[in-house]
Amino acid sequence: MISHNLVSRRQILQTASAGFGYLAFAGLAGSANSAYSSDNSSNPLDPKAPHFAPRAKRVIFLCMQGGPSHVDTFDYKPKLAEAEGRGNRGPNSRLMPSPWKFKQSGKSGLWISEVFPEISKMADELCLIRSMHCDQPVHPRAMTQMHTGNAQFVRPSLGAWTLYGLGTENDNLPGFIALNPPPASATNFGSAFLPAVYQGTKVGRPQGRGPGARFAQAGGDQDALPDLRNDVLDSEQQRRQLKFIQSMNRRQLESYKQGNEVDNSGIEGIIESYELAFRMQDKLPEMMDLSNEDEKTLAMYGIGQGDTDGFGRQCLLARRFAEAGVRFIELTHGNWDHHARLRTELPEKCTEIDKPIAGLLKDLKARGLLQDTLVIWGGEFGRTPDAQNGDGRDHNHKGYTTWMAGGGVKGGFSYGATDDLGYEAVENKCHIHDWHATILHLMGLDHKKLTYRYAGRDFRLTDVHGNVLQDILS
Repeated sequence: MISHNLVSRRQILQTASAGFGYLAFAGLAGSANSAYSSDNSSNPLDPKAPHFAPRAKRVIFLCMQGGPSHVDTFDYKPKLAEAEGRGNRGPNSRLMPSPWKFKQSGKSGLWISEVFPEISKMADELCLIRSMHCDQPVHPRAMTQMHTGNAQFVRPSLGAWTLYGLGTENDNLPGFIALNPPPASATNFGSAFLPAVYQGTKVGRPQGRGPGARFAQAGGDQDALPDLRNDVLDSEQQRRQLKFIQSMNRRQLESYKQGNEVDNSGIEGIIESYELAFRMQDKLPEMMDLSNEDEKTLAMYGIGQGDTDGFGRQCLLARRFAEAGVRFIELTHGNWDHHARLRTELPEKCTEIDKPIAGLLKDLKARGLLQDTLVIWGGEFGRTPDAQNGDGRDHNHKGYTTWMAGGGVKGGFSYGATDDLGYEAVENKCHIHDWHATILHLMGLDHKKLTYRYAGRDFRLTDVHGNVLQDILS
């Protein structure tokens, strides 16, 4: 069982009101050499042994915020066309077939909509889970449950649990990175009662279209991580400043220990956060600079190609972070909440992600990374088979589709099913707790043993629920 008593020694400090991941020590720059090291405590982010042999070493989660319509993308429902116009849930509810054609793709013959022409070429890598369901029909709670397993209380996120259980393989980068997360989403990437070291580090939306274009905060023009550079002090001055601050932190830590303070994680976390920030100054700009990628790779991700440029950059960064040993990377793509204008807006959203995701899967496979990288795609719920506002679909948490690829799952495989109209999961149903249990299992973690003691009880991501989907394992 993973230890309950790990302390927070390596965290990236929060700004005053941020929920996660912004560097708070302005301009910790210069050499990657450590300005402070502790010889008498363990590093909570060191790689840890899993419970059993893992199929995957890392996760890339492609989060589609808003709830993509499964019946228009990955859940083929020919009988929905036969029932067009029929009342479904009331006098104003009329069934609406998908406006797009489905076809069988790859050697496996998976049914995929024409809105994903590039992803469909990767059908033999996909494991479709067509029987998803969750407990929440509203966006904020469903999104929180998808990320933390619980919609009522603040709980650690999936990424935080993964990092807590396994640590990271790169001392110079955060172990959990969230690319382009939506505003006010700290709960979805936070560590809650786990030590703050395990929370996600936020990197904002892409700006510009050149190969070296930077990422910036959503709604702002600052760099992806504010205060990463220091325009006042040079490298040697920063090193001396850091050593002085760390000496004061160390004295404070010793005084706490002499006073028999049980929880020293706050000060220990500050000490380690400065260390990580100091090293990140060298590594992170290098990781985020795409100018050294060749034109063929950029084109494969759709970078510099209009609508695909933004998400293409995120997908390419995800591959670079995965290659560098980051344990959990989450990408967010928003505005999938199509209550109206489905016929025009759904194809637009699909175009933005289709080539970038296909490029990511191709690139990972070509580099030998897909076999131990678990790629996950999905939103917080699906959409109804009946029309809303004449040309839209309402929320549907009773049945929807997600997919996985690589990382030990069967490629070209479809698991579970909704009813003939796509309204409710009826075969091999997969609750969000089962989904979480399976992801942890693929990473070599037993969801029943991955626990943390808090407030007098052992907590886990799946609470008292969850079953591993054994049938999808390769």
